[in-house]
Amino acid sequence: MIDWKAIKDLHTTKSLEKIIGNWYGLDVLYADSQGRVQFVQDASYSFRSPLLKLQMAHSFGHDWLDADVEKVYEHFNGTHEPNFEFESFFPGTFGYAHRIEVDGEFCGSVIVYPYFKDTSTSDEVNHVVQKMVECGISEGDAKEAVAKVKKFSGRFYSEMKELVGIVSDEVSTFHMEISKREARIMDLNSELGNKYRYHNIIGKSKKMQQVYHLLSKVSNSESTIMIQGENGTGKEMVAKAIHYNSPRKDSVFIAVNCSAFNDNLLDSELFGHVKGAFTGAIKDKKGVFEVANGGTLFLDEIGDTSPSMQVKLLRILQEGTFMPVGATTPKKVNVRVVAATNKNLKEMIAKGEFREDLYYRINVINVALPPLRDRQEDIPVLMEYFLQKRCEEAGVPLKTFSKKCLEKMLDHNWPGNVRELQNEVERLVVIAGDDKMITPDLLSARILESGESAGSHRSHSGGGVLKGINTNGSLKDALEELEIMMIREGLKRCGFNKSKLAKELGISRAGLIMKVEKYGLDKRALKRAAGE
Repeated sequence: MIDWKAIKDLHTTKSLEKIIGNWYGLDVLYADSQGRVQFVQDASYSFRSPLLKLQMAHSFGHDWLDADVEKVYEHFNGTHEPNFEFESFFPGTFGYAHRIEVDGEFCGSVIVYPYFKDTSTSDEVNHVVQKMVECGISEGDAKEAVAKVKKFSGRFYSEMKELVGIVSDEVSTFHMEISKREARIMDLNSELGNKYRYHNIIGKSKKMQQVYHLLSKVSNSESTIMIQGENGTGKEMVAKAIHYNSPRKDSVFIAVNCSAFNDNLLDSELFGHVKGAFTGAIKDKKGVFEVANGGTLFLDEIGDTSPSMQVKLLRILQEGTFMPVGATTPKKVNVRVVAATNKNLKEMIAKGEFREDLYYRINVINVALPPLRDRQEDIPVLMEYFLQKRCEEAGVPLKTFSKKCLEKMLDHNWPGNVRELQNEVERLVVIAGDDKMITPDLLSARILESGESAGSHRSHSGGGVLKGINTNGSLKDALEELEIMMIREGLKRCGFNKSKLAKELGISRAGLIMKVEKYGLDKRALKRAAGE
């Protein structure tokens, strides 16, 4: 199924329609594989041909047009000929159609008309006027419109047909590219679903595969789990993955950010309170431990809790009981706790800021989430996922990243981790507007600057001085030549250890691999060049 609106909005087809309209005075129409004309039903549609405009203003104008398109549809369904010239509803005027075909299948047609042939006589032209008058069009309007219909012959005629053929080819090519893109996205989704994701966590790197392997083992257990990782690494997503892959998946999952409350409010939030426990406690309130009974409670930023709160948490983890604020009778619950922090709890224990017994109680199983900078292989996968997700949400055609844009993204250190990457992709979709390609000039300043600083680091890092750079010509060519020499010499120096060289050059390993492929600097290519 061809996306006709996307075809109509293509810069190429718009330009071709303008040329055909300005040079030949013809309208370019599109009909689908069922012979249905596109766009002309829209009130905003503007006809270039005065005759066709006059026809379509008539109450039966659309019927006359449909009759002409029906001729085209029947012809292309009965033959494999690429084009077809036909006499239109007003005898003596003609139209020309070109078949649109994708993978050997008829998908529609491009139609231009009306025009006269160079052999048309004055009597035949007058007959068109007469026919229009018989259909209820005023004679003055008919004569004026017919006078503007052009006669085609020779090279002018051939060029018109050639242009219509180009429009047809553009439609076919664009549709095939879209189909390939959609197929690639489907393959990517399948790949993500089967190999690169666990619940809603995405990543194909070795470190993330290790996380998935651990999660698959611990989800069915009842042990308390500690998730450690920097902000933005997806700790809550991991907690949800653990819950929804556990026997408790049909029960409630509740997340609480311990750093969002002061001690008194957190006490009430976690354990609840009874009526009259403090000013404003006008009725009993259940805490999240009680609400989450039978399910999973995710305690985020547990390292921000006070010593007194840590005592209460230790008690409920050990005994399964807690005391609501102001209550005199303890309550018992069955809750699986998953805790998380971005802090070094061992250092906090040494400073007396975190209880050692609580640490060992919540750290039965430890899940360490790697920062995004340590799993650069996942950046392209995540970029594609967030791009598709955002384009679908915004209802816009799927965009694509340019190679330079991808290189810049790979060179960034991502201090905000996955959350920062997601926000950047969503921003790029908005900033790109109607452009299909996302180019590096649209990137946030911090990402562009990080790429420049990486380049600065490279220029001041070790590895010796490279001589022989051509200082003539453009700066771009000189910089590219320098980049090629640095990578080539660096690969030899590091024994083709790309991880080591990437670290030395101050770029990501994935970024280095892209540059090695771009310049053909793999080991075999260099050996061939050296005549080995």
